[in-house]
Amino acid sequence: MNATHRLAIAALLALVGGCLAGSLPSAAQAPDTGSKQPPYTMAEYNAYQAACSEKSPQQQIRLLDDFVSKYPGSALLGYVYQCYYQNYSAQKNFPKVIEHADRLVALGDKADVGMRYSALYARAFAFNNINWDDKKPETREAAAKARDAALLGLKTLDEIKKPDNMSQEEFDKQKVAPKILFNYTAANSARMAKNFKDAVESYKATLTLTPNEPATWSQLGISYLSLTPPNYLDGFWALAHSVALKGPTEAQVRKYLRSQIANYQGQSVCDSLLDAELNELVTLAGSSTDRPDSYKLASGSELDAARKDMNIASLVADLKAGGDKSKLSWLAACGLEFPDVPSKLFEVIPGTDAITLKVAFFTSEAEFDAAKEPDMEVKVVGQPDAAHVSKEVPVRFTGTLVSYDPPPNFMLHWDKAKVNPEDIPEEKKKPAPKRPARRPTAKKPPSS
Repeated sequence: MNATHRLAIAALLALVGGCLAGSLPSAAQAPDTGSKQPPYTMAEYNAYQAACSEKSPQQQIRLLDDFVSKYPGSALLGYVYQCYYQNYSAQKNFPKVIEHADRLVALGDKADVGMRYSALYARAFAFNNINWDDKKPETREAAAKARDAALLGLKTLDEIKKPDNMSQEEFDKQKVAPKILFNYTAANSARMAKNFKDAVESYKATLTLTPNEPATWSQLGISYLSLTPPNYLDGFWALAHSVALKGPTEAQVRKYLRSQIANYQGQSVCDSLLDAELNELVTLAGSSTDRPDSYKLASGSELDAARKDMNIASLVADLKAGGDKSKLSWLAACGLEFPDVPSKLFEVIPGTDAITLKVAFFTSEAEFDAAKEPDMEVKVVGQPDAAHVSKEVPVRFTGTLVSYDPPPNFMLHWDKAKVNPEDIPEEKKKPAPKRPARRPTAKKPPSS
């Protein structure tokens, strides 16, 4: 599912990519000789200005390094770190962006809230642009730090005061994209750190802000399935909602969802029924983001329990009764082989590679006599002698159930069946051909 994760990142960065520049704080001001003495000298200020106004990225880094070396405790360090991470961001050196954003945030109250917010925003943006290797141990440490920083970003965003010349509605609107970035980063980093509980909560928070992003829905579903124990039904629902949104990886997510449902049901459900379950789930999830309590999906243990005491008589009774029990019984029975199923023959339909028997199931002599029409179609393969079975006596067969038609036109369909050889009458033996009678050899008369 790496493709869906990459697409989620791409969609996120496309959404928030233009929001960073407008949120940056103003630069430091030159000391005013007529006012209170600033916490930095004119020499510091000039060095800062020279560094941050430098157009060459490489030369700018050298000037910034010189400033930090010369003025390690300067009150202008926050602005200098800001120039660092802007430079590295333009060069797409995202690990360095994170390093210098962290240095700015570590200044605490020495940097104003706008500067700290912008640094945390740049950090989150950079983190999502790095192609992390989940198998490396340092990735989990980096992910844990990224989540802490993203949550701090949400808190810091709330501390920013609305400008006097901006309406509350416009201010709230401008905060949506940063909230999406911070929430998604918190979710993504929690997933990378194998903290799936927190990943679920943060993906859900992201989706309240951007509800139609299929890749985020698929990541939510995967996180649900990765919990201990897994939350299967909510995970399936989230994945199905992703499929219903028809994103670029719809086919991949559908295939993954199908495989997860198959595993959940013990790899024991007929392909046709599995496909029907999947299609029904996608339809239902497409109409609602929340799984209703009424939605259920039989688990492998439930299907095993249904098979434990199942026989063909109990199965037929369940299927004819209908309801939830019928659905569970059929999920458990489809694809199973049943031995020596008793039946009454009505018709033999010849074929090239197989013959089809139209028969009725019975459990007693009275039912045998009362049966007036078939309720089973049995495809017999590789046994041509089965065409000679009699309508007058019971016929037993062993076969695999492949489908059924519900009442009122109830019909069980069997494949790969073999009739019990004891129920196939032997062909009458043809009498051996008579050999022609031998005529006695004529005796020659005696010679005179």
